[in-house]
Amino acid sequence: MTPAPLAARLGIPSGPLFFPVTAYGPDGSVDLETYRLHVRGGVEAGAAGVFACCGTGEFHALTPEEFEACVRVAVEAADGRVPVVAGAGYGTGLAVRWASLAERAGADGLLAMPPYLVRAPQTGLVRHYRELAAATSLPVIVYQRDNALFTPESVVELVRTEGIVGLKDGHGDLDHMQRIVSAVRTEAPGDFLYFNGLPTAEQTQLAYRALGITLYSSAVFCFVPEIALACHRALHTGDRATVDRLLDGFYRPFVELRDQGRGYAVSLVKAGVRLRGLDVGEVRPPLDEPAGDHVKRLAQLIERGLALIEEAK
Repeated sequence: MTPAPLAARLGIPSGPLFFPVTAYGPDGSVDLETYRLHVRGGVEAGAAGVFACCGTGEFHALTPEEFEACVRVAVEAADGRVPVVAGAGYGTGLAVRWASLAERAGADGLLAMPPYLVRAPQTGLVRHYRELAAATSLPVIVYQRDNALFTPESVVELVRTEGIVGLKDGHGDLDHMQRIVSAVRTEAPGDFLYFNGLPTAEQTQLAYRALGITLYSSAVFCFVPEIALACHRALHTGDRATVDRLLDGFYRPFVELRDQGRGYAVSLVKAGVRLRGLDVGEVRPPLDEPAGDHVKRLAQLIERGLALIEEAK
């Protein structure tokens, strides 16, 4: 049986979206077998989709050969149970190249990162993503953040572009997102996907749900899927007491710890995976490892979060 299109498979938020870290061995090379265990474990824990080699997976640090190998392993580990979306980025030509590697590796879709470094006008941004979508058979989710911020009118143009199926928001301006959602609903209605893509998205998901945005990425799922799933269930069922308990006791302190260091949105998550027993190695430069006392605080937070979900049972 042919799998349903990506938009249909992701449209029902059955669980958090999993952005696995990329595993490295002691010599710094990609450790594909550990990566396979990490991805398979996330799928079996209840992830609704795997976003391989994206921001948390250090897309910026991977060679083309490593990228293709990791995407292929993620596809094998998912084994058709959930869709696998791969990162693609840099300039238009390189984004197209990464898309071709992801397609060859069997990915179900692409998360299109912001173009490298430049601050482009809206016309240039729209052209960039349209050319990427035209060059691949894979459906494209556009990632709004940093130097790729769109007017509502530009998002309407992207929605009307064949092959572009969603927008992941990593900017966090809720007024702006409301105007985008309204413009698309008015000018280009249809089954377009929206994602909360802020770091530690659970912290803002109550606000995004009020806009009708139920899909979100969960870095916490990488290392404590139990907590991420409990929060997802509580959000989905309207169990505000559990949501508030997890926000107050785990997510807010985690965000405060994450904000103690540059790059902690990746390196602290990777430290968390190691704390839970899977040696995925350290981050690659230019990122650096979190301070030792911060890792100790993370271990305490994990224990606290797990105790909170036990109390709720």
